[in-house]
Amino acid sequence: MKKIQVGIVMGSDSDLPVMEKAAEILRKFGIPFFMTVASAHRTPERVADLARRAEAEDWKVMIAGAGMAAHLAGFLAALTIVPVIGVPMDSSQLHGLDALLSTVQMPGGIPVAAMGLGSSGAKNAGLMAVHILAAFDPSLRQKLMNYREEQRKAVEEKAARVERGT
Repeated sequence: MKKIQVGIVMGSDSDLPVMEKAAEILRKFGIPFFMTVASAHRTPERVADLARRAEAEDWKVMIAGAGMAAHLAGFLAALTIVPVIGVPMDSSQLHGLDALLSTVQMPGGIPVAAMGLGSSGAKNAGLMAVHILAAFDPSLRQKLMNYREEQRKAVEEKAARVERGT
């Protein structure tokens, strides 16, 4: 089994369909990851254990998805120097605005990279993890460049179909 590079943590199992978008990206790039549920509020010791595990096992990046107060990413960031990418969930009466603001308003000195809300944010969190890892891995960098080229071609093909009226 390959050494874990990325940890994906979500505050609730109801976040799994969204956080699976980050996992899909990591799978696409062949990046070994670990995914689990841990709540900053309901299971703080579990979160602390994950931060210690990330340090001990030399994980390179952590992705944390949480809704409402969204303290998970900040809590992890406070406990480790492993870069943390926060994904705010759209799971409240405020439609994720509360989670977004909680994620982006970290006090100076404890950074969290904040993605957009929900599925697109989770996908981008996976891609941000790939970008971080690719900075130190030439083969992964090439895969990322190929992925970008595939995206460009897909948009051009769709544009051509629209222009032809098909």
